[in-house]
Amino acid sequence: MMPNILQSLLTFFVLFNTKNLIALSLTSPQDISALKAFKASIKPSSIQPWSCLASWDFIADPCALPRRTHFICGITCSPDSTRVIQLTLDPAGYSGQLTPLISHLTSLIILDLADNYFFGPVPSSISSLINLQTLTLRSNSFSGPVPNSITNLKSLESLDLSHNSLSGYLPKTMNSMSSLRRLDLSYNKLTGSLPKLPYNLLELALKANSLSGPLSKSSFDSLTQIEVVELSENSLTGTLESWFFLLPALQQVDLANNSLTRIEISKPANSDLVAVDLGFNKIVGNAPLHFADYPLLSSLSLRYNRLRGTIPLEFSRKKSLRRLFLDGNFLIGKPPPAFFAEDTSVSGSIGDNCLQACPVSSQLCMPSQKPSSICKQAYGGKPRS
Repeated sequence: MMPNILQSLLTFFVLFNTKNLIALSLTSPQDISALKAFKASIKPSSIQPWSCLASWDFIADPCALPRRTHFICGITCSPDSTRVIQLTLDPAGYSGQLTPLISHLTSLIILDLADNYFFGPVPSSISSLINLQTLTLRSNSFSGPVPNSITNLKSLESLDLSHNSLSGYLPKTMNSMSSLRRLDLSYNKLTGSLPKLPYNLLELALKANSLSGPLSKSSFDSLTQIEVVELSENSLTGTLESWFFLLPALQQVDLANNSLTRIEISKPANSDLVAVDLGFNKIVGNAPLHFADYPLLSSLSLRYNRLRGTIPLEFSRKKSLRRLFLDGNFLIGKPPPAFFAEDTSVSGSIGDNCLQACPVSSQLCMPSQKPSSICKQAYGGKPRS
């Protein structure tokens, strides 16, 4: 009797553990074929012996545990070890194209190929990754347009395609990406104007492209949560209207190095605005007084524009202001004395203007003021104090 019981227990133990071992190595065949295609599209010479991809040996199941010698890094699998949910490559200098068969990894939540040498187009089939929450292709050599199909990724929360060679217009249906919180397409070759943006966006970065035209209110319509707008080094033109700085959650703005010509500022009812950079544009008119009404504003740059008139006294009375750059304009008169008090906390520059009696001993007054001949020419005669 006892041997039969022992034999039954042993059989159960073997079957139980065999079943568990199998369960730990049941990667979906479509995932395996997609991973094989992904590796096959990468130049073998760019796969270093110590890299993640070098450990991808398909004699083993990709999701099998423990991973001692094969698939030691690069992928993460679902709890039941049947689907690949994350593909995150190490920055090992991989070179190749992103295969359209990546679309078969339909359970992917994260796809991160940053800091490598992938080239060619971003495949439109990427839109099949309906569970994707994070797509990071930063710092590669992808070219061609941002595929319109990318806007079908309704679960996507973060999209980073910065530091590539993408060109063309932004997809017109970007606002349909209802889950998108962070968008970074900086350092590409994108053209045209901003489309209507996703309404849940927190951070927008499109620095160093060739975007043109004015900023339209319709692009930012319903963006009640946007905190960061980074659009410097483009070719934006026209007037920056008052609605922009009244976006309710706005904290940081960088529109430097564009071709904006005017700025309209209204007094805010309440604002979280902390930092504004509008330097190196073509903004004319007086220094915008109402920036002093933003209660948390700590850093303001209007350097190298075409501003005239005097520096508002309100700027020197604003306790939150720590950095102020007004250099490179045509400001006249005497600067506010409070800037030079012993207890001043303001740093920056009001140099290279047409100011009178700016103490040469003060760092704020560096570089020196413009020659009087340039100032006279700018004002069609002698500048008035």
